[in-house]
Amino acid sequence: MSFDAAAVRFDEAGLVPAVVQDEATGTVLMVGYMNRESLQATLNDSLVTFWSRSRLELWQKGATSGNLLHLVGIAADCDGDALLVTARPDGPTCHTGESSCFGEASDRQGFTQLEQLWTVIADRAATRPAGSYTADLVSKGVNATTRKLTEEATEVLLAAKDHAAGLDGGELAEEAADLIYHLLVVLAERGTQPADVLDVLKRRS
Repeated sequence: MSFDAAAVRFDEAGLVPAVVQDEATGTVLMVGYMNRESLQATLNDSLVTFWSRSRLELWQKGATSGNLLHLVGIAADCDGDALLVTARPDGPTCHTGESSCFGEASDRQGFTQLEQLWTVIADRAATRPAGSYTADLVSKGVNATTRKLTEEATEVLLAAKDHAAGLDGGELAEEAADLIYHLLVVLAERGTQPADVLDVLKRRS
């Protein structure tokens, strides 16, 4: 990653605002402030770190909650007095439990909910808690997960045909939700990250 930290213009308090954006979805997650030390820590550790204006100390996002922000890229605006940080979040960014500190307004289609769903699915696949449908399905292997995916894809096909005939009654959205969920389960069982899928889509766009 090429970034010239020396070109950043800090204000009279030695700070620069930093807007954090989800690398996968483009959602604006939060805004914080960095000084030279926190900016360098972010670059060194690849974990987004701010300067806390209330505590007057470095603040690595997620150090306490575990909801870290993994640095993907960083850029200064044309004047050098604001930063755009792209990151991959571990779980929700906001202390309220929301994916973004700006709530649903930052994600008009609600795609940030998929990040939360993926977090749950990945956790179930890794920890295999008793009584979890996801854990049970993953434990049965790729034949079981892909069989369910095929079943759900067929249900989407049938619901789409009903929708075209004016007979849907809301079932298409229901079946599509099942399909997306089971696709994420297949990815979790195979150890493939959704971000890898999005990278492919970006290359094709």
